[in-house]
Amino acid sequence: MRKYRKVVVGGTFDRLHLGHKALLRKAFEVGKYVYIGLTSDEMIKTKPYAERILPYEIRLRDLLKFFEINGYKNYRIIKIHTAIGFADRIKSLDAIVVSEETYKGALLVNRARKEKGLKPLDIVTIKLIKSKLGDKISSSLIRAGLIDPFGNPKR
Repeated sequence: MRKYRKVVVGGTFDRLHLGHKALLRKAFEVGKYVYIGLTSDEMIKTKPYAERILPYEIRLRDLLKFFEINGYKNYRIIKIHTAIGFADRIKSLDAIVVSEETYKGALLVNRARKEKGLKPLDIVTIKLIKSKLGDKISSSLIRAGLIDPFGNPKR
């Protein structure tokens, strides 16, 4: 049984890797309906190796493919232009799913919700997935050509 009615998760989801998949699986595991905030191309200009980040449309296509393969149906993907995205506008949200690394972002979302008179979201946190190099699997390391999406070192 799902613990929450509506949950939110956000990210760039560039080169969908094991960490992203764990985050998304957790969101669908705890939520009946999942809102996904997908960062716009404008928002990612300052990220490491930003010029290598896949365009929004390709990141969106990869997410849709992942949801289809896994049979996930109850979701809505919304393009976001800020870190808070729409999370301070949808009153009916119950929880936010984050990694240990993005926990601070959930606190910012809750502060923004409080300022607008909305109830704070429960925060569901997953552990970071490590690469074979010992670091967390990240899109930055993949873009840098150091690891593949499964966390294996590239030769």
